[in-house]
Amino acid sequence: MSGRNDGRAFIGSFTSAGGRGIIAAAVDAETGALTERGATDAVADPSFLALAPDGAVLYAVSEKEEGAAAAFRVPEADARDGAPRLMGEPVPVRGAAPTHLTLAAGHLVTANYGSGSVTVLPVRADGTLGAASAVLQHEGDGPHPDRQRGPHAHQVVADPSGRWVLGTDLGTDSVRICALDAGSGELTSHGETALRPGTGPRHLAFHPAGGHAYVVNELEPTLTVCRWDAAAGLLEPVGETPLLPDGAQVESFASEVVMARDGRFVWVANRGHDSIAVLALDATHEKAELVTTVPCGGRWPRDLALDPTGRRLYAANEHSGDVTWFDIDTATGIPVRAGSIEAPAASCVIFG
Repeated sequence: MSGRNDGRAFIGSFTSAGGRGIIAAAVDAETGALTERGATDAVADPSFLALAPDGAVLYAVSEKEEGAAAAFRVPEADARDGAPRLMGEPVPVRGAAPTHLTLAAGHLVTANYGSGSVTVLPVRADGTLGAASAVLQHEGDGPHPDRQRGPHAHQVVADPSGRWVLGTDLGTDSVRICALDAGSGELTSHGETALRPGTGPRHLAFHPAGGHAYVVNELEPTLTVCRWDAAAGLLEPVGETPLLPDGAQVESFASEVVMARDGRFVWVANRGHDSIAVLALDATHEKAELVTTVPCGGRWPRDLALDPTGRRLYAANEHSGDVTWFDIDTATGIPVRAGSIEAPAASCVIFG
């Protein structure tokens, strides 16, 4: 390893399953290798993370029945101990089992899987979090007898225009579009897009051009391609692509979807099949073709992330307890395994 670093990575994990909380790591500029620089278990089950735009504050959910979100101060890059430092007490989200969070319009927004709700927390000037300003409760269910007895908000993400917050709901087979008021912190429902019943939408990613979104479905391993009209706040499904090769017999649950920086490829993690699906997009961005699947480097890939250069892909493999990185073939989009780092019960990885 050269020792030249292009930045830092932060790995979230489940402390209830033996994880170390949040691991901070240096990223080698030449190889993409991760080297641990510290860890903190100040918050239980920090399963998903988000970084402030200036990189100074890290936010985490606490995926417990009495869900919370927390802010952490990020040490200087040359600090001997790179572990983030908790800033005040975790703030209740007034919902159960928050699984995802995003920053939008000066607020932190969480998706609460257990209660099927979305919560808004104000971000103060110093980066700390205020008490919840809004909780939007989802309603509905789906045909799956165990997983869809009620709503299960799984992800929240701001659209490229910054006008809308979209939330995927695994329990209701839908994506909700909401408006977030930057002044009051109120979250207003604008519309709801129904997807095929029983698919269980989990996460989505926008195309770099802004006109399309790609929804990964957990209960049926498929990718739903949607048109996105930011002016109207309208999401329209236009197609669906399987994420497993023909003849695959293993039970598999897709988890994360990642877009290539140039918009030519989509990568999706398959838990159970323990693979990364590589999909190529056509010129219209509306047809996704499964090119191949490659082993994820471990077991149960819960998250995928591109590094800031867009040349490497990282998989957080929860059950094997590692983060594995891959060099991406720019011509084919196929990831090639390059290394891994131990990270027990790893659930996500972000860069900053």
